[in-house]
Amino acid sequence: MDDTVCGALVCKSFGNYVVLDLIDQPAGEAAAAQMARDMAELCKQIAWDERVRVVVLTFHGGMDKEFQLGPYSIDAAERLSLAEPVAGLKQPVIAAIRGDALGLGLELALACDIRIGTQNSFFGLPQIRQGTMPADGGTQRLPRLVGQGKAMQMILTGEPIGAEEACRLGLVQRIVPPASLMQTATEMARDMAEKSPLSLSYAKEALHKGLDLTLEQGIKLELDLYLHLFSTTDRVEGITAFKEKRKPVFEGI
Repeated sequence: MDDTVCGALVCKSFGNYVVLDLIDQPAGEAAAAQMARDMAELCKQIAWDERVRVVVLTFHGGMDKEFQLGPYSIDAAERLSLAEPVAGLKQPVIAAIRGDALGLGLELALACDIRIGTQNSFFGLPQIRQGTMPADGGTQRLPRLVGQGKAMQMILTGEPIGAEEACRLGLVQRIVPPASLMQTATEMARDMAEKSPLSLSYAKEALHKGLDLTLEQGIKLELDLYLHLFSTTDRVEGITAFKEKRKPVFEGI
């Protein structure tokens, strides 16, 4: 897709991957609601673009009480979410988190597939201290990553954890110096984007959907998706490249 500016969101294309940057924190409910709509629109464009194989989402995760989306907007009939459009992308999403990831910032990070944080950062859901609670997937995604006990502690106390503990728990997959954040994220994106986009998408689907199934159902889903890849040109290319001892060139077909 082409470079796009949508409110406080900037999407830059780098061939087979894009960097989606939240460049500003909107103050107030109306601005936050507009960002959620902009995010939904941009993610829709990304999802339909077959050229995009990986998404890097970068933002400052210390979103404070001025940037909170409740379960409904000013129009109570409209459900607004910053995290759901990101979670719904078929492409793998790498979160490059600048600084702390607190409140809605952590909920947004939890909607991504891989999270990269920086040294000396903190991660938490402090909404309970403001008389509210996580409302953009935090109570559901956090325990799936760190376990129910640790999620209970973090959400019910509102206490954040440090970068090293977050990495040990699997909340983030890598901790790097702040100056290396984008280089690390984009190098990972470039490496992943060289893989078959069909394989990436199907593997992501199996991982996410399988969590809500029994083991037997999850294995069946995995096998069904695996068999779908048998009829693809990318599978033939992968086998041919292996036999010819060269790097495969996948086309997503």
